[in-house]
Amino acid sequence: MAYAKFKELTKYFDFKAEVPTSRLPEYTTEYVRKDEEILLGYKTHRDHAIFTNKTMILFDRDIVGTYKKIHMIPYKSISTSAICFKPGKAEILLSLDSGYQMRINFVNMNHEKKEHLKVVYKTMMEESVGK
Repeated sequence: MAYAKFKELTKYFDFKAEVPTSRLPEYTTEYVRKDEEILLGYKTHRDHAIFTNKTMILFDRDIVGTYKKIHMIPYKSISTSAICFKPGKAEILLSLDSGYQMRINFVNMNHEKKEHLKVVYKTMMEESVGK
């Protein structure tokens, strides 16, 4: 038996700015379940990310805005991860149970923003380990 595995998710996101929950676009908050709490929001010039206490939701838009992909990744589906802090930036590296890998970069990061990200990362890992 032969099959082809669809494996497109290997993706890089470069988030440049933290967005207060009150300033997130409405279309992004529509995907947050009622039992979830938004911890942080980020954006690039066209993409957004929401980190809740249970799920990471990534909104991937193309350059001209003709399509939008929405990736909803429950933290329970993370098999391995790492967070790397570098001067002025940070990155989260993820391997999902399905075999997909992701790298999420955060730029223009000062100490305070890195501390916010560290809290979200700890929440992600607590949820991941509690599978």
